[in-house]
Amino acid sequence: MKKILLFVSMISTSPMALSLDPFFVYTQNTPEGCINADTTKELDLPTLIQIGICHNPALNRDYMSVKASEAALGATKSDYLPTVDATASASKSSAKIEGNKKETTSPYSGNIGLKWLIYDFGARGATTDQMQAYLNSASFSYNASLKNTVLAINQAYFDYLSNEEVLKSTQETMKSYKKSFEETSKRYKLGMAALSDKLLAQTTYKKSELAVIEAKNALKKSGATLATLLNLPTDTEFKLTLPPKDKDITAISTQMSVQEMMEEALKLRPELKNAESKEKAAKYSIDIAKASHYPSLSANASAGYNNYWSGDKSYRATGSAGLSLSVPLFNGFRTTYDVAKARYQYAEAQHTTVETQDSVKKEVFNAYQDYQTAVSAYKVNKDVLESAKESERVSFKSYQAGKESILNLLTTQAELASARQGVATSFYNVLIAKANLYRAIGQF
Repeated sequence: MKKILLFVSMISTSPMALSLDPFFVYTQNTPEGCINADTTKELDLPTLIQIGICHNPALNRDYMSVKASEAALGATKSDYLPTVDATASASKSSAKIEGNKKETTSPYSGNIGLKWLIYDFGARGATTDQMQAYLNSASFSYNASLKNTVLAINQAYFDYLSNEEVLKSTQETMKSYKKSFEETSKRYKLGMAALSDKLLAQTTYKKSELAVIEAKNALKKSGATLATLLNLPTDTEFKLTLPPKDKDITAISTQMSVQEMMEEALKLRPELKNAESKEKAAKYSIDIAKASHYPSLSANASAGYNNYWSGDKSYRATGSAGLSLSVPLFNGFRTTYDVAKARYQYAEAQHTTVETQDSVKKEVFNAYQDYQTAVSAYKVNKDVLESAKESERVSFKSYQAGKESILNLLTTQAELASARQGVATSFYNVLIAKANLYRAIGQF
């Protein structure tokens, strides 16, 4: 878990240096330490997460959204600098006036103009702050996607291993049913068992073969899910490292109460920070809308050169500089409605933040309850398995001695098969529930 947390943290915070970034807005870096998947080797969970973070297409899409928001912030900051435009023209013209010879001219001209917004009653500042809030929102959204990707890989990894264990369990069960069928067939030949017993044992054995086929299918589908998260072909076959089946791996590394977990989640969850950033952006929209009520002051300067190629005074150079004040008088009540719209959207964003807080707390509570239930179920299933093993052993010996019917033997074997699968699935259910709880708290 520590290795996973370190890798995720490195991706979320590392800076990015670009050759052209005068406003230093590019701060989100691409994942570092990326590796390609080598499925010929045994892969552990941290390696799978590292591969998935570097190659998951949905996560890469969200990363590009962050870069676009950074560029949008840079574009907004450009409004603090002057704009300079240059124009040039050249032409050839001729004219003939009655009684005079034909006149031909080839005039050309060049002009350059500068405009610099000096003051606009806070519109630029509010717009820049709004773009910063939108950038923060995109960054938190990316971090949420990053953690969701980690969770999805965790779930796919444990699901694959669970299905692998189920396949082994069904194969073991098939061997048991085959053994019972062979024993019943032997007893039938000796006249010690009825034909119905033999047919029942045979039917049960064949059904166990079907269960093996279904388990193989489930394993392939879970492998396809994992491969998709890693951007690999869906038919990729994996060799995965098994987690140690001890108490430490199923236990959570915190002694916090549910209420404390909720409070921790409110501090850490990027979804909530995303909602808060959008709320700030909506608040700045009010200031931007209000600013359109007020005048704006700009500085202007221009220089030009015109050459007519005719007469003694064939060229003309011009220059000007000054200030201009723009005062909005009436725009059909648009500003009034724009301000009202911004206020309503701000109120909407506030409600969204509260809704997100409630959703986060509920998610933590549910994840904690699911984890506790999964741990209890795992403990019970281990006890059931030990009991089922002993019951099947005694039942088979009794059947061999002619003291028990085939129906009772098959029943105990079915209970053993169910117990095996119960232990396998409940163990990985604990690990999945644990991962869900960590994600709900915001710890990865």
